[in-house]
Amino acid sequence: MAGSILGNRVTRTEDPELLTRGGRYVADLGITDITHAVFVRSIDAHARIVHVDIDEAAAAPGVVGVFTAATLGVEAHHGFVPVGEDFARTPLADGIVRFVGEAVALVVAETFEQAIDAAELVVVDTEPLDPVVDPEAAFTAPPIFDGIDHNLALKVIDDDVDVLADADRVIRGRYVNQRVAAAPIEPNSCAALPPGHPDGDPDRFVFYAANQMPHGLQGMLAKVTGRTRKDVRVIAPHVGGGFGAKAGLCHENTAVIAAADLLGRAVTWTETRSENMVALVHSRGQVQYCELGVRDDGTFTGLRVRLVGDAGAYPNVGAMLPAGTKRMSHGTYTFPAIRFDVAVGITTTTPMGAYRGAGRPEAAALLERLVDQAAIELDMDPLELRRKNFLHPDQFPFATLTGVTYDSGDYTATLDRAAEIAGYGDLRAEQRRRRDAGERVQLGIGVASYVEVTSGGGGQEFGALEVHPDGSATMFAGTSAHGQGHQTSYAMLVADQTGIPVERIRLVQSDTDLVKRGGGTGGSRSLQLAGSAVSQATGEVVTSARSLAAEMLEASVDDIVVDTEHGSIGVAGVPAKALTWAELATEAEARELALSAQITFEQDDGTFPFGTHISVVEVDLDTGRTEMVRHVAVDDAGTVINELIFEGQQQGGIAQGVAQALYEEVVFDEMGNPVTTNFMDYGIPSAAEFSSFEAHHTVTPTPLNPLGAKGIGEAATIGSTPAIQNAVIDAVAHLGVRHIDMPCTPMRVWETIREAEAGSPPDPWREPPAIFDVLLAEAATSGDDGSAAGDAAADAAESI
Repeated sequence: MAGSILGNRVTRTEDPELLTRGGRYVADLGITDITHAVFVRSIDAHARIVHVDIDEAAAAPGVVGVFTAATLGVEAHHGFVPVGEDFARTPLADGIVRFVGEAVALVVAETFEQAIDAAELVVVDTEPLDPVVDPEAAFTAPPIFDGIDHNLALKVIDDDVDVLADADRVIRGRYVNQRVAAAPIEPNSCAALPPGHPDGDPDRFVFYAANQMPHGLQGMLAKVTGRTRKDVRVIAPHVGGGFGAKAGLCHENTAVIAAADLLGRAVTWTETRSENMVALVHSRGQVQYCELGVRDDGTFTGLRVRLVGDAGAYPNVGAMLPAGTKRMSHGTYTFPAIRFDVAVGITTTTPMGAYRGAGRPEAAALLERLVDQAAIELDMDPLELRRKNFLHPDQFPFATLTGVTYDSGDYTATLDRAAEIAGYGDLRAEQRRRRDAGERVQLGIGVASYVEVTSGGGGQEFGALEVHPDGSATMFAGTSAHGQGHQTSYAMLVADQTGIPVERIRLVQSDTDLVKRGGGTGGSRSLQLAGSAVSQATGEVVTSARSLAAEMLEASVDDIVVDTEHGSIGVAGVPAKALTWAELATEAEARELALSAQITFEQDDGTFPFGTHISVVEVDLDTGRTEMVRHVAVDDAGTVINELIFEGQQQGGIAQGVAQALYEEVVFDEMGNPVTTNFMDYGIPSAAEFSSFEAHHTVTPTPLNPLGAKGIGEAATIGSTPAIQNAVIDAVAHLGVRHIDMPCTPMRVWETIREAEAGSPPDPWREPPAIFDVLLAEAATSGDDGSAAGDAAADAAESI
């Protein structure tokens, strides 16, 4: 028998189509008789709509319809997970606009060019209102929503307990985890085909969308348009990146399907890049006031955090992510006590949503910044400080102080492995040499050890397998891959049990007609849930095949074995009489049977990947420029099914972590105007800005699923971001620098160096805003500390 295929570097079978034919995205569908939608968007961050003049646009060549909130007729609704009914919004602004880029009108024309021309003829008359750009200022600003006397989207206030009382000293820092854009290579896109369309369905809508969760989108579309789920078929073709931002229902989707319904015509819409940068949800956007209690020997005594979140204009799932940050704030360390308060402000800026990691990167960032800052102030090596405070393998499963239970972990193992690969001792020696020599290009070494949650709270997923008379097989899964390599990974699970070649196994996904149910792709859930479902379905197919083979060969089923090397089933020790899968499937068909099975796999809780990243940078003290030298990642996501795909996820995750640490930031001016609306102004790095990434792993299986697998899709982003930021700060720490906010741009680093060399390095701390004292006093009076809403928000954050 052949050895297992699992764990090997199997080339992805989904790539040839993408590389040779380019894939099939919404904009490539070639739908006949289709019209094109263009949105007219607000140029005000906050204004009252006086009048929308659409007459000239409606009379323009090729225009088939122009809609406003009044004529579109869709009620206010939420895009994903509601924070509160007060924050629902109509697809087209009704009365007030609350961010630059909010859709005010929709123009539909025979061609995209005609729609663009007509959209420029729509005149929107507004009365400006005061913008609110800074989430810290939002709490004392005039309310943004009528009928609500505050700009507070979410609060979570812990009991008034001094968790730092036992500390010999307290390490303090105010850390900005800046707002970033997901910036997927394919902008948001959809197409709605009404009943009777020749490329659609005679009796119901067919809706194509660049979306991560088509079954969830189906339910949301049906609800907001007054239909049942069976009245809307949703298909996600190839999707050019999502990263969390394409989860759920965007309001443009609702507008497009409503317009198609009113016109009786197919309508398609694809954003421009500048639209995408202001209309697709942003993420991160936290200001973290962090305090770490330590003894003089480095032992941690307590953690105190006051976190200000930015919800953007319409609080939705993005407003909930700070609760997820709180939930993961126990990190990899032993803490006797944690106190963590959250206040999320509403601003007149692009709404916030999920982005790779969704609340967990922010938790790792604040912890790892604190630990590295503590190492500097204690004059301890950052590795030794971490080792001293790590949780140990014999403590798992471990119930954290923040409400989750870690399944398995060995944090010291990943740190030691990363240090060994990086040559940590030699790096420190070179750093000392440069400092002693007074060189103007200094070496920085940054460390970050993290733990995160994937498939938060557990969950379930659908998987199925069918073997065909030609010997090939088809898998069905409720996940929705858009670059993750599901077809190859799941096929390896099938091949491991059947011997059917991976290239003869295809995956059906992302179509609500062809896959009966599914949770989509998000929260790094796919392999552990859908992979387990496909694996278990394969096991049932093998059981059925062994029974059929026993009948055909007139043998006991106990004597029937699967030869995975040759892809056959027969009597043990009699390979000459073994049956191929084609023969078995043909016989099953003749008996009006099918070699197939379907499973809904349920997992009781989330899994917790972890790892250590060590980043090495050079910082030019004269220019502030940072250059990556090395980045070593040792991530542990349990059992590895395909090393090539695993490393690919690590590489992509590191790239996005580097991007946040050094380059990316969404910026608004004081009036709420976005100034980073294209790739000239928003710093997307290319491969030329990166060093080679050294991706490695350890294996600590989870007991929560039969594969032992955890999620790897977001882990490397979570580990890399603070490692790189810490490396930049470490390069200039000998000057007295204790913190530099992200992104660590040359200007920001240069300014910090100039202040430090002048003898006045910036103070990393300032006092938190008064909102936390206000909320504490209110909680003492009302008894409402927001914990119930916070728990619900954290649950939602974990699932993305």
